[in-house]
This record gives sequence, structure tokens and C-alpha cells, in this order.
Amino acid sequence: MKPRDLSHPAPGRALRITLVCNTAFAIHTYRPGLIRRLVAGGVDVTVLAPRDRTFDLIAAMGCRCIELPVASKGTSPRDDLRTLWALYRAYRTVRPDVVFHYTIKPNIYGSIAAKLAGVASVAVTTGLGYVFIQQSRAAQVAKKLYRFAFRFPREVWFLNRDDLAAFTDQKLLVHPDRARLLHGEGVDLDHFAYTPPADADASGATQPFTFVLIGRLLWDKGVGEYVEAARGLRARYPQARFALLGPVGVDNPSAITRDEVAAWEREGVIEYLGEAHDVRPVIAAAGCVVLPSYREGVPRTLMEASAMGRPVIATDVPGCRETVDDGVNGLLCTVRDAASLRDAMARMLDMTDSARRAMGERGRLKVTVEFDERGVVERYIETIKTLTGVSL
Repeated sequence: MKPRDLSHPAPGRALRITLVCNTAFAIHTYRPGLIRRLVAGGVDVTVLAPRDRTFDLIAAMGCRCIELPVASKGTSPRDDLRTLWALYRAYRTVRPDVVFHYTIKPNIYGSIAAKLAGVASVAVTTGLGYVFIQQSRAAQVAKKLYRFAFRFPREVWFLNRDDLAAFTDQKLLVHPDRARLLHGEGVDLDHFAYTPPADADASGATQPFTFVLIGRLLWDKGVGEYVEAARGLRARYPQARFALLGPVGVDNPSAITRDEVAAWEREGVIEYLGEAHDVRPVIAAAGCVVLPSYREGVPRTLMEASAMGRPVIATDVPGCRETVDDGVNGLLCTVRDAASLRDAMARMLDMTDSARRAMGERGRLKVTVEFDERGVVERYIETIKTLTGVSL
């Protein structure tokens, strides 16, 4: 039976938008502004993702949450078919007018399921991850699946020019005219307000300078290089602190275990801060936010840090270089190179307080001009209108 095209909602029915991701945490953390805008416009919003601690928080924002089986770090065809079938059933039940897919498996299997269910979809490539980092058979298979699945979405969004160029150069887009450059998913400038650094405590004593790496603890995020750089800096800068904030043991091929983090804690080189719903207090207490990732979409962590006026250090790779102007609002270092990262962190430590403060202020200006979330949300609203004919 040929699926019915559900591009336009029936008269009198609320618009239905579905967001699909491999973690509910990412929806709650990265897209609250979009959800608030949709709910305020009377949209029936459904989130499909594996259940985690943010399910209730997303539901409290006015969304329906449906648990989705996704084996993010697995390559079992059976598990992937289970994900595809679950998505197809959900689309046939919910009957969304538009689905937005995020991360690799929702992008691939969600795009296919949406086509089979007669639902309009948009694929948002939030970062290419291991597919373009590793030279493995699994990565080659993933590229073939991308090429097949990405013929179905009405639009394919890329967060940076490098990722768009990679898909174009490797001929992974059957319909290149459907590609769009989003230039990051933006940051809420009011929520992440500028916060002057605390150079001294209430007694006037100088605060220890703190570096922090925020995000899922993955080897691909450069956590190993960060730890090695911290080891190299401890003797020269005994008052410096090196912190990690984010979940361990996540469902990802590059995940770092809690035992590995505990070993770094026992060594005295790293302070593990656990997880946090609200990262603002951690950013406010930091002197510099570090992300030595191997590849990103456009990293929210760096945008949030810059919005709050903190200088940043990142690798000169796709995604990271979008957010860091070397020597202006932060420093760039060589990817997979702990010595280069160590040298950049030493440069940051050797700067005066006023120089670091000026760097942070320039970061706030950059984010305000280039990464305001309000512009991104309007792109969603315009796309929804184009696909459904409904104005919000």
C-alpha cells in the first residue's frame, strides 16, 4: 500500500512536530528554546528517544515522550531493524506533520521510516562522529547508509561548512539541492548571561585557575589528551585545577568508563564533577573551558562558555574552529596532540587576568553576533511553514 503524504495537517487539527534523537538528554539540553517556541505556538510536540533522567523534564515542558530503542554503539543489524520498526510504528501512530532527526541512527533509520510512513522529515547532522574520524568497515557501511537514507528527507541540515563539504565531496547526497547550512544550533544568550570571572574570593585571596572539559566523556572528545596535558602542567602550575563534567560510560563506541576516571582522580590529576542539569555554575567558576575534540558539529559547550565570557581552548577541527577565532576569543591547538594542547593551556595560564577577561568579552560578542539561538529557532519555524503551510 502506498503511504499517504501527510505534508499538510487536516483543518482544525493542531500541528504535530516530532523530534528524534539517540539521547533524550540532548533534546533537553540543546533544544529547549525550540520546544518552548513550538509549545507556545500550540504545536503538539513529541520526543522519541531512549529513556533517561530527562524524560520527566521534557514532559514538564509540554511534550509527549515515547521511549525509542537505539543501540548507539552497536552494529547489530537486528538492533538497527528494531529501531527502524519502532520509528515506523511511532510515525504511523503519532502521524506527525514534520519529523526532525538528530544523530546518526535517527538520521539514517528515521529518514527511511518517515518515508515509509509518508511523513515529511528533516535530517540535522549534529556532528559526523566516528563515521568521518575512523577508517573502519563500520564507518564505510555508515556512509553507504547515509547515502541511501538521505535521499528521503525534504532537507538535510549541516551545522558547519566542513561537514557539508564532506558529504558533497564524497557524493553522499543524492539531492544536493536539499542541503542547508545552519551554522550551529545556537545558544540562549539570556540563559547563558555574561558573568565576570571571579579572580579572587570574598577574602581577597586569589582563586586557583580552573580548566574544565564539559561533555560526554568520550575518547573522541580528546579527554585522553586533556588528562595528559594536565599531567604535564601540574609541576609548573601547582595551583591550576583540571576538571571534567559530564556522563561516563555512555552508549557510544568511544565511551570512557567510571573506573578510568576514578584512576585519574586517585592520581590527583583530574577532579571529576559528575553530571549537572545546569552547567552555568561550573562555567562561572572556571577560568577556561577546554574541548580538544576530534570533530564536532558546532559544539554547544564552547558557545555557552563564550556567552558567559570565558575564554576557550579547542582543536583546529571542523565544528570547533567555527566557534574559536585563534587569539581572539580563545586558542586553537592541534588535534590528537597532548603537547600542543598543553602549550595552549600554558599560554592561557601565563596571560594576565585582564587579557583573559578581554578574550572572554570578545567571545560573548562573537556568540551574540553569530550564534544567537533565536535566529536558529526562526529557521525551524520557516522550514515548518514551507513544509506544512502553517504559520506559527
